Amino acid sequence: MVNPVGMSTDHVQSADRPTADAATPRGTGALPHGSDGTPCGEGTGCHAGAPFLELLARGAPADAYEQPVLRARAEDRPADCVAALEHAKLLALRVRAELDGRRRREAELSALFETAHDLAGLRDLDSVLPAIVQRARSLLGTDVAYLTLNDAARGDTYMRVTEGSVAARFQQLRLGMGEGLGGLVAQTARPYVTDDYMKDARFQHTGTIDAGVQDEGLVAILGVPLMLGPQVIGVLFAADRRARVFEREQIALLGSFAALAAAAIDSANLLTETRSALADLEHANEIIRDRSGAIERASDVHDRLAELVLRGGGVHDVAAAVSQVLSGTVEFTEATAAPAGPLEASRAEGHAVRHGDDWIAAVTAGGELLGALVLRGHPGLDPVDQRTLERAAMVTSLLLLARRSAAEAEQRVRGELLDDLLDARDRDPRLLRDRATRLHADLDATHVVLAARLDAPAADADQEAAARRRLWSAASHLAATRQGLAAARDGGTVLLLPLQPGTTATDLARRTAHHLGTAVHEAVTVGASAPVGDLAAHPDTAAAAYAEARRCLEALRLLGRTGDGAAVEDFGFLGLLLAGDRDIAGFVDRTIGRVTAYDERRGTDLIRTLEAYFTCGMSPARTKDELHVHVNTVAQRLERVGRLLGDDWQTPARTLEIQLALRLHRLSAPPQH
Repeated sequence: MVNPVGMSTDHVQSADRPTADAATPRGTGALPHGSDGTPCGEGTGCHAGAPFLELLARGAPADAYEQPVLRARAEDRPADCVAALEHAKLLALRVRAELDGRRRREAELSALFETAHDLAGLRDLDSVLPAIVQRARSLLGTDVAYLTLNDAARGDTYMRVTEGSVAARFQQLRLGMGEGLGGLVAQTARPYVTDDYMKDARFQHTGTIDAGVQDEGLVAILGVPLMLGPQVIGVLFAADRRARVFEREQIALLGSFAALAAAAIDSANLLTETRSALADLEHANEIIRDRSGAIERASDVHDRLAELVLRGGGVHDVAAAVSQVLSGTVEFTEATAAPAGPLEASRAEGHAVRHGDDWIAAVTAGGELLGALVLRGHPGLDPVDQRTLERAAMVTSLLLLARRSAAEAEQRVRGELLDDLLDARDRDPRLLRDRATRLHADLDATHVVLAARLDAPAADADQEAAARRRLWSAASHLAATRQGLAAARDGGTVLLLPLQPGTTATDLARRTAHHLGTAVHEAVTVGASAPVGDLAAHPDTAAAAYAEARRCLEALRLLGRTGDGAAVEDFGFLGLLLAGDRDIAGFVDRTIGRVTAYDERRGTDLIRTLEAYFTCGMSPARTKDELHVHVNTVAQRLERVGRLLGDDWQTPARTLEIQLALRLHRLSAPPQH
């Protein structure tokens, strides 16, 4: 048999044993001749080959071949006959040895074929390696078989699989290149064998390797390289726990088996790599499919968002469209309602950030935080879907900016109309009414003029200007939702709001102060005028009402009622005393104006009756004497006053204001000559 691993006498140590071939000269195989030239046994009745052919035929053991020679000698046969039998015996033993060798080689080849067949059926390395070691142990009939694989990264070979091993330390050995028998095989790519490893000085002994070998009790060791082309990938070993001489045929057999094992290992590795590559391809295909689906969803949402923008959709329409595409719930929230930390992180990074099971995308414009889009209950978000959410946030910011621009334009128009009402008293009433109608405002309805101002001091001029802008923006939004008007004026804001039935100017002032304060997160004080009507026909009343509202605002400030709202009617003559610009005529008109107007229209004398009534201590009997009229006349006049001023006109607070107004009215009247 040809040695498949290139062994030589320098590397393979085996015992020199004499064989039948060596004892017998190789010739023609003919029987020896006698002195007369005839073959031994001819004519003597000695048939030398017959008994040995019978022994060969029945496969007798080697010692049985001595029996024919011994019988011939015992029977005292001729010397030439005994010599012929001896020669025939040697030839028969040669034939027997040749037949045994062929049968052994046939068995080995059969075992190799079976091994190749078995290994071909295995598909992974963890199955192939144990099968190799088990078959190697079976082929050579050793106590232990094991296999090491080379580690290119660490530059050594390590124990991978063992069969028949009982020592844990041995099973965990690592052999450096050139160390021990296995390290030498791995380094030189040649087989090595030893009858007694511990006594063999050819190998580089180390404490770790020797300790492992001693724990396992190994004595005789045979190692052959596992080769893939010129590369050594490992070493296959067969070992006994007693001294043993491994024959050349056994070494060659293990070498042939190692070649099959290396091919099987390579096939298993290739199959594993192929499976891994297929798995990677499948994973890549899944990623591609997912990305393709995500891209299709992104394209779909892009088309939907574009359509929404073109048809004038709102923020909530964007959230609904993204919810449908991402199969989740997307909501738009104000900046104050979203979690502060994730919202700030999203604004700083420019990307959507995860918050628990939600995703938050900041809606910003020029560094200003406008709100957030929140995707609820969707912890696993594909990067493309994340980008879709971020794009939706960008579209939302554009919509908010567009809405703000439109609102600001409308606010400016509303402010210009209110400025015209306050400043240009000679405006055409019809034109004013048309302009108000386009803004959904009704100047013919009853309104209240409100003056609003921030009370908290600002750190500098820039902060003060920013605070005023916020107040104006909040007031403009309130006016737009209430079908009113708003404008920035005199360091604050003025509003013209319709007065709903059942609501007083005081109620409206307080609600407005609360609403604006909540919107700007600061205290806002609001003063309100008395209700005014028919502003289109009498635009000058708007200016007078604004003056009243400012006086009321000043009175609130002087009284320390910051962040509150009140109307002129709440202060009476105190408002006149507290206000910086005292409007005497306005106070008189608000208090007794309806009575003076009645006297002017009807030619009555109700004002004089009121003066006499208070002068006489509010006694009708004494009043009739003062006026020289009947007491019933006094009663009728006072009843008329009650209908004009209200049922509570004789309460202490009202009588004080009425008496003051009467005195101011008398003082302001031109002297009579």
